[in-house]
Formats: sequence, structure tokens, C-alpha cells
Amino acid sequence: MKFGPASPADAIGGVTVHTLRQGALVLKKGTTIGAAEVEALTRAGVTEVVVVRLEEGDVSEDTAAASIAQAVAGEGVNVERAFTGRANLFAARPGVLVVDRAAVDRINGVDEAITFATLAAFKPVVEGEMIATVKLIPFGVEGRLRDAAVAVAGRDALRVAPYAIRKVGVVSTLLPGLSPKVIDKTLRVTAERLAPAGATIIAERRVPHDETVLADAIKELLGLGAELVIVFGASAIADRRDVIPAAIAGIGGAVEHFGMPVDPGNLLLIGSAGGVPVLGAPGCARSPVENGFDWVLMRLLAGIKVTRSDLTGMGVGGLLMEIVTRPQPRTVPDTEGNRSVAGIVLAAGRSTRMGGPNKLLAELDGKKLVRIVVEQALASKVSEVIVVTGHQADLVEQALTDLKVTFVRNPDFAGGLASSVKSGISAVSDKVDGAIVCLGDMPLIDAQLIDRLIDTFAPDRGHLIAVPVSEGRRGNPVLWSRRFFKELMTLDGDIGARHLIAKHAEAVAEVPVEGDSAFLDIDTPQALEAARRG
Repeated sequence: MKFGPASPADAIGGVTVHTLRQGALVLKKGTTIGAAEVEALTRAGVTEVVVVRLEEGDVSEDTAAASIAQAVAGEGVNVERAFTGRANLFAARPGVLVVDRAAVDRINGVDEAITFATLAAFKPVVEGEMIATVKLIPFGVEGRLRDAAVAVAGRDALRVAPYAIRKVGVVSTLLPGLSPKVIDKTLRVTAERLAPAGATIIAERRVPHDETVLADAIKELLGLGAELVIVFGASAIADRRDVIPAAIAGIGGAVEHFGMPVDPGNLLLIGSAGGVPVLGAPGCARSPVENGFDWVLMRLLAGIKVTRSDLTGMGVGGLLMEIVTRPQPRTVPDTEGNRSVAGIVLAAGRSTRMGGPNKLLAELDGKKLVRIVVEQALASKVSEVIVVTGHQADLVEQALTDLKVTFVRNPDFAGGLASSVKSGISAVSDKVDGAIVCLGDMPLIDAQLIDRLIDTFAPDRGHLIAVPVSEGRRGNPVLWSRRFFKELMTLDGDIGARHLIAKHAEAVAEVPVEGDSAFLDIDTPQALEAARRG
């Protein structure tokens, strides 16, 4: 291949290397020079243009890219027409992408002119998704290099394995303290995971965390036609002799491997019974967030056997994220004796729905609302109380003048609740492990409820957010671990932090409450009168 400058007349048949702009003339990179281009260049006063010419034995970039792409495309892969030296490959069906990494490396090792890139191996893909691309760097390449790349590609270097498993059985084991709502949520999350593969849960069983009973349940699901059985243990698998692996062995099955170098997902177990794969799910599989369980599940759904060596080879890239529920390294686990929680009382609002008066200064049983809330916070186990003021700050602070609290004024109180939360969080002592955010207009919140939330707060067990709940409704106040302070500082507007509770569902510990104490806020004159009558 020849490369270099030439006069317009001598450039005929060559391909422009760069986009050329001269006055009104624009000649784009990759243009083949013909008589019309020579005339335009001459008219524009261009005396020299850089072109590339193919020599005998060379092939064009598009021809080379197309040849290599066709060579690597296996079942379930479509190749798009090559253009500007690029041939893109697409999934012709939903499934799991299977890549021969050695073949990819061989192709890329042929010559610097040839590049081949793919999505990650074993990634679930949908029909029409771009999965790989072949790109030629120069405008052409020697035919022998193209041929070498085709030769080393091998067969089916890239294919999409279609989903093969449709019927899934699920067993959940039970222990005291495991809420039925947790199992219900687990089933919903699992069904959502299975849906892209066209698989469904054909039956689910809930049984005691007992080896014999679990074995019978697995055997029953196999008899119902399950092509894959997933077991969610009430307690994490601790050993190959634990309940779940013992149950698999009890029905003549075998454990392929226990544990995987993917975090979250370490405590996954894979086995089989009667030729059907059986998965002992790690605890993180209850969450919709991607974890090692997904990596194994999707392969199995596509009929791809997962061996011990497959699992042990997942370590590079296996650290998926920092798990919010995992105790931080190099910290002493929290205990009842050293856990410290700050109390934040939000008292900066404008009381717009009251029609004028500041609701926080209204009286209930002879005490101002804000004082009732602050006194209960002080009577609880909180280590410090911070009161955020804003609207009529002097009057609110005057109502609390004799109480041992720290006042923080929020200059942006008119912007909404979020600014007050951020003001309170920014004032919390560096020594506390968390903060409980109380609303100044909720007079039924008492020290006992605050203490129950603090007692439930257990970072060492993954209980990082404590929330009062009644009949499925979540109320206030909410206790937040220090780990969420940075996220709380990103809040905006008047919405609050409910979306963060949903985002970190695996870290939420619910505290059952009765009545309206966690829900009654005094927003209107009518609500105030109702509270006075009550």
C-alpha cells in the first residue's frame, strides 16, 4: 500500500487520508479521487493531496473487515455491511454471549492494522444488541494479513447461546425471625431476573431450615419438571456439610463447587441432582443489584455448564462494588456500648399549609410542638441533639433556650426539606456512627421509639437504616448510618430521602410500631385541632 502526497492529476484512484477544506471545497477523508475530484481540487487551487493507494495483493479496509467479521461470527450472530473499515456484529437472538478469548487475542496479534473488540464474555444480550466490532486501522491491508486473521479466528469465536431453561423451581428455608415479606420480595426479584430469559418460576416451596425437609422439597420440584432449582437459605451456607449441600447429597446429587471469588456473591453453591442444576443462592441474590449469582444464573439459563474452574476463574473483575452492608475494614465492630447516634430535629420550615402561624410554635398540652419533639430526643439514647432552624429562627430557638442542644441555621430553608437535612448532617460530630432525623412537627414521636430505632441499628449485622413501619407503611423518624451521609448531602428540593431507602433496601431494618405516632405530622390547622382533641 502506497501512502503519500500527489498532485490532483496523479492522485486519481487514490483515497484521501485527511479531510481537506479549501474555500468552498470540502473533500472528506476516505474519498476516492476521480475526474470530478481532480477538477474541484484544481479549481480550488489545491496543488497537492495526501492519498493512499492499494497495491497488487492488497485488500480494502471494508473487504478485510467484512472477511474477518464473517469468519468469527458463529450461531446467533449477524454481521452488518462493512463501512469505513468497520464491520459491526449484532446478536441475532437473546441469549448469553460466548467468546473464544484465545481467538480474539490471536486475531489482534496478527498485525496492528487489524483490531477486534467484543463485549464481556458471558454477558446476557438482547436481539439486535451490538456485541463486537472489527476495525481496520489503515485504508487497506495486505491480503496475506487478512487471510492470516481469518485463519486464526477458529470456528464460532463469537456466538450467542440461546436461553434453554424455562422452568425454575424455588425453595426458601425458614428460621424464626425471617419475615414472609423478605421471601415475597426474593421471589419478585428472582422472577424479574428470569424474565429476560423467558424463564418462569413454576413452583415455590417454603420449608424449615432442615436437611431432610429441604431434600424432599428439592425432589418434589424436580418431579414437577423444574429444569433448574434455586434454594434461598434462611441462613447462609457455612460449610459443605451444611443444610443445603447436605440436602443435595441426600437425594443422590453432588456439589460441583462451594464459594466463588466474586463479591458480592461469595457464598454461592452450585450442584446438581438428577442431571438438573441446583443453586444454593448467596444472601445478596435477594437484592436486584448485580452480583455473582447473576453471572452463574444467566449461564445456566442458556444451557452453559458452569464448572469449578469456571467459578475459580471469575476473580479478576469479581469485585463488583463496595457492599454498603459490609462492615468497613479496619474498624471495630459496633456494640451496644460504643454505638453513638446523633439526633437531628428539623425545625426550619415555613409552615405554609398552616395559613400563616408557625406550626412549630403552636402549643399542645401547654407545650410548643418543637419543644415536645426536642425534649423526647433529649430523653432518648442519642448522644447529641442538633436543631436546624430557619424560618423565624429566633422565635424557635427562644422556645428551646434552656435545653442542651446545638442550633444550626439553614439559610436556604425556603428551598425545601433537603437543605435542612444537609445542614443537620454537616453539623454532626465526627465521632457518631449515625444520625436519626426527626421532624419538628411530629409531637407523637417519643423517646421510646427513638431508642427502639437505635437498638435496631446494627452496622455489624448490615442494619444500617432503621425505619418505623406500620401495616406496610414506612414513617418517621429514620436513622441513617454514617455511610450514607455523603448521599444525604446530595439531596435537593422538598422530597427528602425516601428514594435512598428504596435504593439501599438490603440495608433497611424495619421497626414495627402501632398507631399513628410515626405518621402524624401537624401540617394544617385541622391537624392541630385533631391532635388537641386526641
